[in-house]
Amino acid sequence: MSRRPVNPARRLVDGGGISFASSLHSKSRSSPLLSIGLVLLGTILLIGYSYSGSGGSSSDIKALSKLEGGVSCTLEVQRALPILKKAYGDSMRKVLHVGPDTCSVVSKLLKEVDTEAWGVEPYDLDDADVSCKSLVRKGIVRVADIKFPLPYRAKSFSLVIISDAVDYLSPKYLNRTLPELARVSAEGLVIFAGYPGQHRAKVAELSKFGRPAKLRSSSWWIRYFVQNRLEENEAATKKFEQASTKRSYKPACQVFHLNPHH
Repeated sequence: MSRRPVNPARRLVDGGGISFASSLHSKSRSSPLLSIGLVLLGTILLIGYSYSGSGGSSSDIKALSKLEGGVSCTLEVQRALPILKKAYGDSMRKVLHVGPDTCSVVSKLLKEVDTEAWGVEPYDLDDADVSCKSLVRKGIVRVADIKFPLPYRAKSFSLVIISDAVDYLSPKYLNRTLPELARVSAEGLVIFAGYPGQHRAKVAELSKFGRPAKLRSSSWWIRYFVQNRLEENEAATKKFEQASTKRSYKPACQVFHLNPHH
């Protein structure tokens, strides 16, 4: 507890003009109040102890808040949209976003002039809001397992952006998913992936995603791209870095720019 409890054994200071008899009389009157105070103090200590034991200590609350306030690469996509527009220009005219909470990204993209936006939500949408459900009803956002072929023709979109999804895929399923995402892209694929050691923004990872995030280093990703013949889009990478420097933008996630399959 932050406040130090009063010591019940603390002695009363004798005043020079107070007699011994009146001092005893004063103690006898204060003893019921002292007993009540001790009972209240004990109750408070018991409540504090039980609260701490149930995981409610201040350190646990801070840890939970830190986890809940962790890094969301889908949120990072929204922050990076002005930078992406500088890097890709006309390639942003028809965009597919793939990842959890895709409705938020699609909604923001649809507000841009001359931009078509579509989304794929890889997980359940049980807690979707009204606007998201409207996007699903219109067919703008689809719920689909990205470990299997997407219901789109080749080069259906000028640019494909994926976030908070590849971190949950094993290499076995990455071998299927990334080439498939590159297939439906006409001009580029942008991947937002977490840095090793980052907290994820989702608390219930296992219940929603089926497995904890496997956050990989940039060297792991680069090696993986080379092994699977996924080429880096050097021109887009350079433009993205230049726009980021100009706007003092520092991404909280790793950003990879890949060429589509031709």
